[in-house]
Amino acid sequence: RDAVEGKHWHGVVRVACVAAGAVLLVLGQLKAIEYLEVDIAALRAHRGSFSAYFDAFMSSGEPTRRPYVTSLTTRWTEAVMADGVVPWDEYPRPGLKREQWTNLNGKWDYFVTPLAQQASPTAWTGKILVPFGLESKLSGVQRLLSASEALWYRREVSISKLPGRLLFLNFEAVDYRCKVWVNNHSVGEHVGGFTAFRFQITDAALDGINSIVVRVEDATGGSQPRGKQVREPGAIWYTPTSGIWQTVWLESVPETHIERLEIVTKSLEAEAGILELTPFVFGAPTSEAISCTIEVSDDSGKVVATAQVGVDLHAAQHAQLRIPFPKPWTPDSPNLYDVRVCLVWQASGDPIDEVRSYTGLRVLGRARDEMGHLRFTLNGAPIFHFGTLDQGFWPDGLLTPPSDEAMQYDIQFLKDAGFNMVRKHIKVEPRRFYYHCDCLGLLVWQDQVSAGEVHDWPQWTMLQPEPAEADAAWDDEGHGQFLAEYDAMVALLFNHPCIVVWVPFNEAWGQHRTMEVGRLAVARDESRHINIASGGNFWPVGHIVDQHNYPDPAFSFDKKRFDQDFIKVVGEFGGHGFAEKGHMFRETSSNWGYGSGLPETREELARRYESSIEHLVELKASGIAAGVYTQTTDVEIELNGLITYDRRVIKLSTSDLNRIHAQLELKATA
Repeated sequence: RDAVEGKHWHGVVRVACVAAGAVLLVLGQLKAIEYLEVDIAALRAHRGSFSAYFDAFMSSGEPTRRPYVTSLTTRWTEAVMADGVVPWDEYPRPGLKREQWTNLNGKWDYFVTPLAQQASPTAWTGKILVPFGLESKLSGVQRLLSASEALWYRREVSISKLPGRLLFLNFEAVDYRCKVWVNNHSVGEHVGGFTAFRFQITDAALDGINSIVVRVEDATGGSQPRGKQVREPGAIWYTPTSGIWQTVWLESVPETHIERLEIVTKSLEAEAGILELTPFVFGAPTSEAISCTIEVSDDSGKVVATAQVGVDLHAAQHAQLRIPFPKPWTPDSPNLYDVRVCLVWQASGDPIDEVRSYTGLRVLGRARDEMGHLRFTLNGAPIFHFGTLDQGFWPDGLLTPPSDEAMQYDIQFLKDAGFNMVRKHIKVEPRRFYYHCDCLGLLVWQDQVSAGEVHDWPQWTMLQPEPAEADAAWDDEGHGQFLAEYDAMVALLFNHPCIVVWVPFNEAWGQHRTMEVGRLAVARDESRHINIASGGNFWPVGHIVDQHNYPDPAFSFDKKRFDQDFIKVVGEFGGHGFAEKGHMFRETSSNWGYGSGLPETREELARRYESSIEHLVELKASGIAAGVYTQTTDVEIELNGLITYDRRVIKLSTSDLNRIHAQLELKATA
């Protein structure tokens, strides 16, 4: 008990032994109380007249700190942690749905080893609740993973193998680098912490009980895209998430099957809308011809369009469907159409595979107003985008929302408060987030997850004319991984009508090779707008020029540089903080919001908020086409949310917010 991380601890050390070591809780009059997990080589007991304690002798290395342990919970915390509950039991891929699947969320074994260890552990520390990251309260562990460690998972699964079918093991997201074994057979590796991937495990799997082992590394540093996650949280940087943090599931599919779809609205008129649907088929070459049949149905179940296209396993085939008298998708009327896609043998018509999807008919564009300013259009009508910056962090689950219902709560609040958009900030959410935005009618600006170390970022020049040094110097490997993860994000979310803007960079965070990234982003998805660097260093590529300004919105107008080709937006402003007693991540003088000190009353908060919106109204009249308020919720020591971090208190009522927002006139008008 003499030295823990170089500190001398005065007090009684009590040691509770567990399978792989011990947890030390230091009691007494201490300035800081921390939980520390260490390996114990020996214990020596002492008993005095009034106390008893152990001396604990550590066997190796430095103890591992736990993240800050907040007392905050959400209204969903208790239900998620109840015995026998399988969290996130909803189908994880609503845009490509099959009936046969098995959810593998729940309790897994876990163990942390030195990074150098490549062999699977023979003993396990305890249980971790998947899909919650190691550092989170909901995981049941709440331990930091260092860059010199690896996190291991194990679970036994009963499988009934079916003849003529393939078995895929799906991971919706694992942060950051992982390897997977089934019954001691390596089935694959993956790099990237925010997008889904799958491994074909048919040959490795047995009919009966199977062992799945996952090994994870998460450096949370370097050129690794990681967003707001840091090892030393503070200010605008938050607690990291390591390991499995979205749903794990099994899926049985035919040997030849539909791997993914791409759906695009090609045109939209009052009499008809044209959908282009491209099926991508996985399978071995066959001498028998295969066709793909497509049905589109409206919300009453009536089939409104059909098509059939031949399948070529080596080249994508496009089908066009004419939808008569279409019902467009808008934030006010988020009409969706059901899509059924079947693979069939051409000769017999017998089915091979079937998936169900959905789509919304909508066309994005830009047009000049009467003053010559470029505006966003939706289905040909100008529309002002107004929403919040949304970090997607939770006090109990960190990156992982405690439940699907909890995630819907945030989206529904934004709709109820009169916002028509959300900027999903340097995080990719579970696919069901975008499904709910599709259903409820919330436009989404989707950021790429930021990367790079602060000291390697370029000088932040914002909207100044492009200086030669306004890009960071990245090597080809880091740049290639950044592009690979950007492409994976676009592919994953491509079919969601709610997504209207891609944002490759935020401010100057890891901003590099901007013109190349911008041109690739435009070519990758020609149906959406590209905001190359929200609030970042401006380069003339993409469709949007974006400035951040706190607390009130502002914009550096430059008619010669911006008005000809770019839509002008304020990508961040506001951030008016307010401290709700009993609902803060921690009671500390470091809690903060933008502006001159935190408001003392809700009335003062409302005045500041309304003043910022009035500034935005003036900017709209001057040519600004969108505004993003910081932010949906408090996050850790940031108190500038419209809702507290625990989602238990709404600081400004939705009725007051609607009244204030009315002056922005958000509805699309023909």
